[in-house]
Amino acid sequence: MEGAMEELERRSRFLSSLIQKKKADEVEVEEEHHDDDKQQQQPQHDPSLNIKVRAADMPIDLQNQAFRCAKDCLDSMPNKKLDSKRLALALKKEFDSSYGPAWHCIVGTSFGSYVTHSLGGFIYFSISKVYVLLFRTAVEPLEK
Repeated sequence: MEGAMEELERRSRFLSSLIQKKKADEVEVEEEHHDDDKQQQQPQHDPSLNIKVRAADMPIDLQNQAFRCAKDCLDSMPNKKLDSKRLALALKKEFDSSYGPAWHCIVGTSFGSYVTHSLGGFIYFSISKVYVLLFRTAVEPLEK
């Protein structure tokens, strides 16, 4: 009887190890798919610009447009000297004209904020050492 118990214990350990291996394989496959999805959903930008998305609730194509607009504006600044107001105005105008009104933009090297934004209309990113907060709010017509 003791031999049968040992054999049962051995088989139980073997089956447990198979189950654990199968679970580990499934987790590994899930992580690979998740990594593939993440890579496909990453904004496309020039790595030499040192762009880092700090927080975003915005479709990838809008994020890429924000990066391009910011880069173009920074490149056009005389002596490559940062003009925060000019960059903020350029981003606001670009997004207001492309996606409708009520876009707001804050640009600087140091600022704090706490904002409410419309769904899908928020990004906070840095480009080199400049931080950009771009967000949209809902606009309701005034009652007369």
